[in-house]
Amino acid sequence: MKKMNWLDWVAFILVVIGAINWGLIGLFSWNLVEAIFGDMTTISRVIYTLVGVSAVYRVFTIGGKISDK
Repeated sequence: MKKMNWLDWVAFILVVIGAINWGLIGLFSWNLVEAIFGDMTTISRVIYTLVGVSAVYRVFTIGGKISDK
């Protein structure tokens, strides 16, 4: 199994944050990012963008790790 580099770890953490946020929205109709940073403030939009880019990065990088088995 290949070790994760720093970019893999950052992307992984951001994807987990996004997953937790969506879980909270689905279960309790409560948006953690909005509660902390405000409704669609600049920082909220940056966080949403980083989570989305991280998810796309993980989709494309995890394929190589699966096929290495």
